[in-house]
Amino acid sequence: MLLNLKARVFGLYLVILMVSGCTTEIVAPETLYSKITRESLYNLEQWSFEGRLGLTGIKDSWQANINWQHRSSDEEIRLSGPLGQGATIIKLTGKLVTIDRGNDKIQTSLEPEAFISQQLGMFVPVRSLRYWVIGVPEPGSPYVEAGLGFRQAGWLIEYKQMQRVNAQNMPRRITVTNEKVKLKIMIDQWILNAAKTI
Repeated sequence: MLLNLKARVFGLYLVILMVSGCTTEIVAPETLYSKITRESLYNLEQWSFEGRLGLTGIKDSWQANINWQHRSSDEEIRLSGPLGQGATIIKLTGKLVTIDRGNDKIQTSLEPEAFISQQLGMFVPVRSLRYWVIGVPEPGSPYVEAGLGFRQAGWLIEYKQMQRVNAQNMPRRITVTNEKVKLKIMIDQWILNAAKTI
């Protein structure tokens, strides 16, 4: 029993050492946001990130781990609690959204944002977020640059912290807010066009 406990403590110590050895090059946010310096990000055909998400509304709030995979044909967003518990997979393909909570009951809708918002209990602009998370405004919709980010469609998007990924400065800490909802995203790892970086 004592030997078993020592092995566990030693294993935990090794994990702590390995985790502390992984570093991300954190970059200070630009003094003022500029879309012009980020135009090339619109050309990314495939990307994904892993991180954490916090969502606060007027009556409710919750947190989850997030894994978002973007491909040219679809978006797949996986939300889960600690150690992957209670995983929910949201898939957007064209105008179709499917939500799979892992209980053999896959729900679908042709009104993605209304359906997702109904499931989450508060409105989340998922289609716009596809652009906002990589650091650019949604094309075809007016926006105004403001401080560390921009305002678009009634939301303030701010990039509080950036990180170096390949030759790009990508978001690390993002806040998306309006009068009713505050969304915080902390991105731990990006993969851009299959080139993995942490």
